[in-house]
Amino acid sequence: EDPSLERHFKGHRDAITSVDFSVNKKQLVSGSMDSCLMIWSMKPQVRAYRFVGHKDAVMCVQFSPSGHLVASGSRDKTVRLWIPSIKGESTVFKAHTATVRSVHFSSDGQSFLTASDDKTVKVWTVHRQKFLFSLSQHINWVRCARFSPDGRLIVSASDDKTVKLWDKTSRECIHSFCEHGGFVNHVDFHPSGTCIAVAGTDNTVKVWDIRMNRLLQHYQGNAVVNSLSFHPSGNYLVTASNDSTLKILDLLEGRLLYTLHGHQGPATCVAFSRTGDLFASGGSDEQVMVWKTNFDAADYGDVLKTQRSGTSVDETHHSLVEMGCGGHLKKTKPQDSGRNHEQQEEETSLANTLEHIMGQLDVLTQTVSILEQRLTLTEDKLKECLENQQKIIQSKTS
Repeated sequence: EDPSLERHFKGHRDAITSVDFSVNKKQLVSGSMDSCLMIWSMKPQVRAYRFVGHKDAVMCVQFSPSGHLVASGSRDKTVRLWIPSIKGESTVFKAHTATVRSVHFSSDGQSFLTASDDKTVKVWTVHRQKFLFSLSQHINWVRCARFSPDGRLIVSASDDKTVKLWDKTSRECIHSFCEHGGFVNHVDFHPSGTCIAVAGTDNTVKVWDIRMNRLLQHYQGNAVVNSLSFHPSGNYLVTASNDSTLKILDLLEGRLLYTLHGHQGPATCVAFSRTGDLFASGGSDEQVMVWKTNFDAADYGDVLKTQRSGTSVDETHHSLVEMGCGGHLKKTKPQDSGRNHEQQEEETSLANTLEHIMGQLDVLTQTVSILEQRLTLTEDKLKECLENQQKIIQSKTS
């Protein structure tokens, strides 16, 4: 079955810049040049939330892994962390000295990255939004930065036409990919963590093996590629381009699988859901579209099960790394994990409980931060009132 358009959302008043699904797929967040975020419910007839706070275009949005927070970066140089509920409360902090182009949570939800036109990538803790360190070897705007799935590496893409790979612990650049004919709009890690995909203004998508720094696949299009997203199985890649199309690339066969038309004008952003059965796209036509994936469901279901049962990710995806363009993959079968059903259920239950606790901790920390900001504002107002009173008294006595 071909991918199909499930729903489309209208509510923004300018181009969409970024989209992301919550982990349970109940919500979808979008950012826009209209300075707003919108949280869309995937349930029919449920109203969307419009979050107002940024003073300029919202360039990037992302749900935290728990789904209890949303991060946004803006042209107003700030980052906001929102609680995605009807109140729309957020904490705000000045993160950079120029536009914030990219926000990204680590997979454990403990830290997040920001990338900016001030040529830096910064790493922060989620709790209390504490600044940790900067990465600053780019010589032009940094458009995108991402953590690797295991959180040990960071990749960044820049208008200096390079993609840089960083070691998070040593904070050193361990490799620069320089073979790009234009600015680099977007970069992301393959779910295995062994490859990256890069989208550029030179109309190309390139897939690199970061262990051998070798180009694996190269797709030449007819228009600037603005955004891309890996399917959770690692077998497919979806892209959004200035020619208004979304393209689905089959990484196993090394070929274009589908070209989808829906947006009027440039398709600006695209993202798969965490399970891969849906993907969302946004465009300069102010529309957010939700698509049903439909293709090869059984095939990628097997791969996801294999990954979850503890099979080495390298083993699951080794064929992608070994092939060049147009190689073929032998389907990997899920291996017996050697654990009984009860143990697996207990582990799943424990993982769910821990995830819930982390989510609640996110909300509590965020609530404390909001209260602290309000308290600071109140103190500032009190000081201002006292100063005004003193001035009035002084003027009367003089």
